[in-house]
Amino acid sequence: MNAIQDAVTATSRSAVGAPGVPATTSSEIQDRFLKLLVTQLKNQDPLNPLDNAQITSQLSQISTVSGIEKLNTTLQGLSTSLVSSQSLQSTALIGHKVFTDGNTLALTGGTAAPGGVQLAGAADSVKVNVIGPSGAIVRQMDLGPQQAGLVGFQWDGRNDAGATVAAGNYTFQVAATSGGQKVGATPLTAGTVSSVTLGADGLHVTVGGVGSVTMDQIKRIM
Repeated sequence: MNAIQDAVTATSRSAVGAPGVPATTSSEIQDRFLKLLVTQLKNQDPLNPLDNAQITSQLSQISTVSGIEKLNTTLQGLSTSLVSSQSLQSTALIGHKVFTDGNTLALTGGTAAPGGVQLAGAADSVKVNVIGPSGAIVRQMDLGPQQAGLVGFQWDGRNDAGATVAAGNYTFQVAATSGGQKVGATPLTAGTVSSVTLGADGLHVTVGGVGSVTMDQIKRIM
């Protein structure tokens, strides 16, 4: 019975894709198993016949191997279907503004520049410093106390003196504290989705002013 056991073990590993073992279909596994079983039954010792319990156990194992292969095929089909569905749904993002990782504020004439902050915890003070192209602070904004999560803000394009600054790309820094202790604060950039691409490593979304990002990098859709 050892030959059957060894065959089942080897072919089971190939069916589930063990490293270094070529893939084998369930029909090939079953054919190999039955040939070995018939051969051993023909050549068994009449005084020491094969144990029925062992034969039943091996038949159960070969059924399990076949079931695993069918399950793998089903999962692969579901995975392909899911990716296609996600691609189709993601096209609805085109033309929408989203928040994603980044610290850029795109200021255009007459339009406020939106930005965001992802807070790791509640903060009793959240301050945003807008930085100009020269590296100097253009505007300081106090967002006050905020709960944990995503906090959005709008910069009206004015400096601390109230004067309107030139349109262009600015950056910002965030400082959040609670009881004098620093709170984790991740800056978020707002941009418009222009395209969705399905690559070998998954879905990528092109966001204006940011570039290509993955779906999990999108924090909010506006």
